[in-house]
Formats: sequence, structure tokens, C-alpha cells
Amino acid sequence: MDKPIHTHRFRYRCSITKLIFCWFTILLAFFFFFLLKTPSSNANHRVLPSLSTWEIVVVQSAKPRDNSTGHSVLVTGAAGFVGTHVSLALKERGDGVVGIDNFNKYYDPSLKRRRSDLLLRNGVFVLEADINDSEKLAKLFRLVKFTHVVHLAAQAGVRYALKNPASYVHSNIAGLVNVFEVCKSANPQPSIVWASSSSVYGLNSKVPFSEEDRADQPASLYAATKKAGEEIAHAYNHIHGLSITGLRFFTVYGPWGRPDMMYFSFTKNMLRGKPIVVFEGPDHGSVARDFTYIDDVVKGCLAALDTAEKSTGSGGRVEGRAQLRVFNLGNTSPVPVSEVVSIMERLLRVKAKKVVAPMPRNGDVLFTHANISLARRELGYMPTTDLKTGLRKFVNWYLAYYSESKR
Repeated sequence: MDKPIHTHRFRYRCSITKLIFCWFTILLAFFFFFLLKTPSSNANHRVLPSLSTWEIVVVQSAKPRDNSTGHSVLVTGAAGFVGTHVSLALKERGDGVVGIDNFNKYYDPSLKRRRSDLLLRNGVFVLEADINDSEKLAKLFRLVKFTHVVHLAAQAGVRYALKNPASYVHSNIAGLVNVFEVCKSANPQPSIVWASSSSVYGLNSKVPFSEEDRADQPASLYAATKKAGEEIAHAYNHIHGLSITGLRFFTVYGPWGRPDMMYFSFTKNMLRGKPIVVFEGPDHGSVARDFTYIDDVVKGCLAALDTAEKSTGSGGRVEGRAQLRVFNLGNTSPVPVSEVVSIMERLLRVKAKKVVAPMPRNGDVLFTHANISLARRELGYMPTTDLKTGLRKFVNWYLAYYSESKR
């Protein structure tokens, strides 16, 4: 008598399940064999058998291609816009890179997850944790002797401070202090490069903005926390011998950017046929920004890292004065928002539905303009991407990314 058809199906499903399980087990075995048996002179490698899975991956991710010349770099905010690009550039040139990010919900976390996936495919592991988690940060430094920290984690945005001011204190002040505390206690101490902001220039009217200009008139809570960060950096440099370089970014844009940024939201709304709000200054004056393409900013970040001197306080004793620097990373070419809209119209082949409105008192400033003479002289920093070229690259990425997301 023939067996019921559901019995055959059951056996078929069981066979497939066993086959999948066997292949998964074999692949997992090869994965751990590779991790544990890869030759290395790195002292961290010898303790791998006693570590948990994520700790093993951290150690492997941190290993430079060449131990004698490469760096081991911790990048905070690695799943963020700038953090992703910096991590990829470091890894591509042969440095070991470990990322940390809390994947918060300030904007769509799925974009951060996709960035993290991109990093993982390129050999960069991103640990999901908050920079205020002292124990987790300290554990990372026990696992890896980081030569450098690129601290990019922060609560970004100017207007969001009106809704959630505490988040700025939590990330931009408490988080910064926590990172400095862990670096201070590390032996050897790493050199630190961290993201300040052009927002520190606040209500200054003198242009272009120079590092020597006053920065005591913040127009937003975000700007105030970034300026506070620069003062905190001064204290840790002076007391604990930490080598610290602050970078004042000017309106960074490009592929994998932040959805809260103007160019990103304009693209989204224009493609959906929705109106965009274009702010203007007093007496119908234009609002302008010194837009800086992401690749140029990454070059500046890497140059700052490569020219950073070693910290001088390792082992709890400060041996001499440590390096303390601040640089503008901008494009030196402010562009009115109205021109940005015109470029977007040509690239998207869509006529924008503009709603012109006076700029509200929400922390935004009328213009930004970077003087990059110091960065050019000390870092060899020279931006090369004009706004039209950069926006074209962004639009190409945007259309491809969201087309794939829909599929």
C-alpha cells in the first residue's frame, strides 16, 4: 500500500533540514578554524581561545594588514555617515578598524544597519554599544591596544535640540568625557581625532571662519555642546597628556548621508512631488552653506590621524606636553540654498515646489564659510569636489539605494 503523501513530504523536509544543518555546521567550523589558526605575531591573538565570539571578531577586525606599519583604530559612531566612510578608508589602506555605534533612532536605524552591513562585508566589525557604557569601552581596550581613536559618535542636528535637549548632553558631553576617560587610562594611550563642528562659530559675522576666531556665541545647544567638547579636550590634554585633534566639519554631504540634512530631504520630497521649505534671511537675504563632500572630509580625517603625535601620559605619568590641535574641514565655497535647489532640479529632472519662509529662531545660522589655510598647511588638506559633482554622486546613490530597498 502506498504511503500517504504527507509522509513523503515530512521525510523530504527532514532531509532538507538535516542538509542545511550539516552545511551550516561545516561553515561555522571553518569560520572559527580560520579565526583561531590565522598566523599572527599580535599578542592579542594568543588569548583568543578564552574569548567569546564577539571578542574574537573584535580582535580580528582590529588587526592591521601589516603589524609593523598599520594602525589599530577604534571608530565611534562607525555606523554613522562620516564614521562609515572613514572606517572604509582606513580598512582599505590596511589599518585595523573596530567600530562602535548605538544605532539610535534619531533617524531611520535601517540606514545605519545597512551601513554596518557594508562595513562588515569589508572586514570592519561594528559593536552595538553606547559610548557611555564605560565597561564595554574598557573591555575593548583590554582586548586591543588601539593606537588611535576616531571619535565621531555624537547627537547631530541643530533643530532636534528643541525636542530632546538631554540627548545632546548625554552624547556630546557625557559621552565625550567617557571616551576621554577610557583613553586616559589605557596603556599605551591612543592618539585621538574627534569631530567638533563649524557650528561653534555661532553668530560670528566675520568670514571666512578661522580657527583663531572667537567661538563663544553659540546659536544652538548643539553648537554649545561641541564648543564645550573643545574645552573638555583642552583639560584632558593638559592634565592627562592625551594627544587630541578636533575637526570642525562644514556641512558634510554625499552618498550614505543623513536623512535629516537639507539636500537629502529636498531629494526625497522633490521625487515625491511634495513641497520643500527654503528659508531666507532678513530682507529676503540668502542662506548659504559651505558644502563639503564626504571624500574630501575623509581625506582630512586620515591626514589628521597620520600627523597626530603620540599621547604623553601612558602609565599615569605625563612625560612632556601633548599635541592639541583644531582644524576647519570645509570647501571654502559657500553656496546659497537657492542654487542647491536649482542643481537638484537639473539632476532629478523635477521642478521643485518651493515654499519660501523666513528662517526661524531654531539654532540655524545664515551662512558658514571655512578658512582652511591651517588645514592646508598642517595636513595637506585640499578639497577637490565641487557641489554639482558631489550632488550628482549623491543622487546616483540615492536612486540606487531606495530602488533596491523597494525591491
